[in-house]
Amino acid sequence: MCTGKCAFCVGTSLYPFAVISIICNIILFFPGWDVKYAQNGQITEEVKFMGGLIGGGILVLIPAFHIHLTGKQGCCANRCGMFLSILFAAVGVVGALYSFIVALMGLINGPYCKSNLIWGTPFKNLTESYLKDRNTWETCTEPNNVVEFNVGLFSTLLVTSALQLILCATQMINGLFGCLCGTCKEKGPL
Repeated sequence: MCTGKCAFCVGTSLYPFAVISIICNIILFFPGWDVKYAQNGQITEEVKFMGGLIGGGILVLIPAFHIHLTGKQGCCANRCGMFLSILFAAVGVVGALYSFIVALMGLINGPYCKSNLIWGTPFKNLTESYLKDRNTWETCTEPNNVVEFNVGLFSTLLVTSALQLILCATQMINGLFGCLCGTCKEKGPL
């Protein structure tokens, strides 16, 4: 496969992952599908870091656009364009890594919820992970099903950002080959 075609595939593959990251992060602001928790500031701390919106979203969407254009015929499909795709892919790696770390911390610390009439993160300082014991999930009484809500969305962000990280790292290697060897575009008949 040509480095230009590979860049096109990587760029187009990053679009849905960036959109998924943005949507997951926005949904995390509404635990229990209610706006009152966001209005009262009763949301999980890691949601406020906006790893999916900024990291896996914007910081991956901008490189995806350039990488996609690098792979198109007649648009930046040269050694300079491939060099720039390395830099943009590095920005994507940073964004995906940020999203991955925030999602991982969101899973480790657990949700912000009402437990025994007190708002807090009841799973944060446990010796045993709450993820292994579903019976402890009943500790959170409000918002309704907040543990499942957070686990599902943070897990989706974790997987999505890991795939973004792999794709951007692949583009960095692909861009290096394209920069050194050219994009191998077919020139047609003479």
